[in-house]
Amino acid sequence: MSNIINVNNFHCTSDKLLNMNEKLRAFIVQHLNDDIHQLAMDAKKYPEINISEALSQINGRKKVCNKLPIFHQNENILYPIQLSLEQSSSQITATYKASLCNGYRLVDLTGGFGVDSYFLAENFEEVIYVEKNEELCRLATHNFSALKRTNIMVVNSMSESFLMHYLDKADWMYIDPARRDNSGKKVVKLADCEPDVTVLLESIFEKSDNLMVKLSPMLDIHAIIDQLHGIAAVHIIAVDNECKELLLILNKKTAATIQIKTINFQKSQVQNFEYYLQEEQQASCQHAQELENYRFLYEPNAAIMKAGAFKLIGQHFRLDKLQVNTHLYVSNELHIEFPGRVFAIKKIWEKEKWKANALSLKKANVATRNFPISVDEIRKKLKLADGGETYLFACTLSDNKKVIIETIKA
Repeated sequence: MSNIINVNNFHCTSDKLLNMNEKLRAFIVQHLNDDIHQLAMDAKKYPEINISEALSQINGRKKVCNKLPIFHQNENILYPIQLSLEQSSSQITATYKASLCNGYRLVDLTGGFGVDSYFLAENFEEVIYVEKNEELCRLATHNFSALKRTNIMVVNSMSESFLMHYLDKADWMYIDPARRDNSGKKVVKLADCEPDVTVLLESIFEKSDNLMVKLSPMLDIHAIIDQLHGIAAVHIIAVDNECKELLLILNKKTAATIQIKTINFQKSQVQNFEYYLQEEQQASCQHAQELENYRFLYEPNAAIMKAGAFKLIGQHFRLDKLQVNTHLYVSNELHIEFPGRVFAIKKIWEKEKWKANALSLKKANVATRNFPISVDEIRKKLKLADGGETYLFACTLSDNKKVIIETIKA
């Protein structure tokens, strides 16, 4: 099939496809590891090269080296402006999305750089990539061809217009609303994203029973649940303990309960924890009383923290919580399968002994949980450099006592 087609008379780009000439490609490969600013200053040395385009492409390849290795390894890939690269999914998160859905046809309503379309196309006979920016459409068309992904159709259209005129049905639709306003500032409300899913939802459900929505982890999960009907599952995706995406799975037939799935991709393992929303509401977790009687301390990963499963995680692993607002847990038994970091407790520092205990340490990894003093202030007060094998947690206990827990990794 042709990569750029008319679907129900949509406006599609008909410009000549982008084509990187051999001189430009060779220049990019040769100077991939060079300093971009120095190359810009030396532009006159390369009169046959479009330096502006070369620098843009070199910068793009550098940025996707770890984020998108499949794209980085292909010398024919062309890259968009930096913002489009920043907003695109990583290979890890895009592959995860692709594992959640399949069928005959999927419509990606906000195609962008095309990363999600590319990976989602593995499990569908057809993918329709819809993008309002004509330049991104040309780039996506070129890149899908370079990557030999032949089952993606590129449509240059606003998502609202596409939904209005699209006469067919899709097994799935996917949308990734832009999370910046007209001035470039990040937004934290669902209705402020572009396009507004709350407005488009009914139009989407007229064309498909299933919808996947990618959102910023900055957005409030409970507020989203209140604004959108049909949510069956919320996936909270973290990579190396940094939250990257909220992923909603919506179904036209509203689910009775909402499943929460947390996943943290690490180099050596993948941490999963899943539950139903009402389970956290009904859960109870005991609070630790005599901290000296516990051997291990547990810090939930970023995905669980974002999910707010503060009671259920303790109940599930039979842990005691330090305090209702101190999201750290302790036990006497080692639960190495805990989805987060596990530490062996070495010593509890009472406030009057902080400086004395710190004298034996030249450096430590310091964190605060529900504590009135910042990490920088603690370092300055205790004269500690960053790093080493010791981990200090400054926190508040159930009796509101302020202590520092000295630990090492279990």
